Amino acid sequence: MKSPLFFAKILLFGEYGIIKNSKGLSIPYNFFRGTLQWAEQENQTTEASHQNLCNYAAFLKTLAPDLVRLDWEHLHADLNRKLYFDSSIPQGYGVGSSGALVAAFYDRYARDKISPEEALTPQKLTRLKTIFAAMESYFHGQSSGLDPLNSYLSLPLLIRSKDKIETTGLPAQHEQGNGAVFLLDSGSSGETAPMVSLFMENMKEEAFSKMMREEFIQMTDRCVDNFLKGNLKSLFGNMKSLSALVLKHFKPMIPKEFHELWKKGIDSNTYYLKLCGSGGGGYILGFTEDFKAAQKALEAYRLEVVYYF
Repeated sequence: MKSPLFFAKILLFGEYGIIKNSKGLSIPYNFFRGTLQWAEQENQTTEASHQNLCNYAAFLKTLAPDLVRLDWEHLHADLNRKLYFDSSIPQGYGVGSSGALVAAFYDRYARDKISPEEALTPQKLTRLKTIFAAMESYFHGQSSGLDPLNSYLSLPLLIRSKDKIETTGLPAQHEQGNGAVFLLDSGSSGETAPMVSLFMENMKEEAFSKMMREEFIQMTDRCVDNFLKGNLKSLFGNMKSLSALVLKHFKPMIPKEFHELWKKGIDSNTYYLKLCGSGGGGYILGFTEDFKAAQKALEAYRLEVVYYF
């Protein structure tokens, strides 16, 4: 069975902020990908994935049929032939492992599906996001639907608010450029649901809520605008402020062993770190004007470049 590939995603800006209507910018990341396959030879990995898909299919049956209609005959036939999800996307790393699976399921089994190749009106994008949020809630308890949407469309997405999403273009990359956006491997996975629950608890405190409204969201919005306009001087100024704000107010989402490393980047202006997804482990996202200098400062860690300036 030849199935389409669905890529990982990276939320460059908007983690936690988009819950409270900040802007966001999400891009596909084709270094990691996943696809639905049949297991020709069963092993521990394919069997575990197959069982997960069986459990997921049982969950999908509980969704309202007016939200998404699935071809159950087709799905059950595939499950009987040991369907599994062949994926290189690391789980719990903030790069959309469940989003790719959801996108693959929708693409293969949804009836009357909205195709990525048709004219994607704001209404269609909102509809897809709503469907994907429900389908992905199995994995996280609560989902924005953005990860599967990004994986399904394989296009950069500009989130203007919770209900206003559009596809967008990115400034051209400079492969020989000095600056870069990179991923730093924390060495451990994280879980989304506990981090989001902690954030929602923090939002009940007026001081934290005020910080989100008056500082975090405004900084995030400026970073999105700076990035899309290619205004690097302003981008790195705002990134420094955003990184410091995250270190101050989102410490539980940052693995403890990275608190000092986070601060060193801000103090030296060599790199600025931010959360990649909900945090708690997985990847940490980095921005630098001099990638070679950042590599030297972070030589003990594995870095993957996402975008060159």
